[in-house]
Amino acid sequence: MGIKVIATNKKAFHDYNILETYEAGLVLKGTEVKAIREGNVNLRDSYIRIEDGEAYIIGMHVGHYKPAGKHQHDFTRKRKLLLHKREILKLMGKIQEKGLTVIPTKLYLKNGKIKLEIALAKGKAKYEKREAIRERDMKRELQKKFKGQIKL
Repeated sequence: MGIKVIATNKKAFHDYNILETYEAGLVLKGTEVKAIREGNVNLRDSYIRIEDGEAYIIGMHVGHYKPAGKHQHDFTRKRKLLLHKREILKLMGKIQEKGLTVIPTKLYLKNGKIKLEIALAKGKAKYEKREAIRERDMKRELQKKFKGQIKL
């Protein structure tokens, strides 16, 4: 079946340096699963919090699933992540020790199951963001310049 990407958090790659990534499952309700499969999801302002030895995603917006009618889910509720205990302990240690944060980067279907890619990340300073934009623009200009030329 493979992997089908449903949503990505593009802002995360702009605001953070990604150090490590993990794959996590999600505890979801039926209407949430169907809404996510339709693509009615937004990761933009969401983040991961570890409470009482369990990881949760907070702020992930899962939209309406119209056929559910009045039996809709809460759109921005706190959802539990399914990670191994050792992964949670490792993340907890790194968050407390180095001042890093955990953010969601991608939501996708893998073999019929909804998975979330989370990343251990460090925030970028303003000058780093400007530098990244400058590098991207320079690469784009070079690609335009050499587009028509034959490469040997």
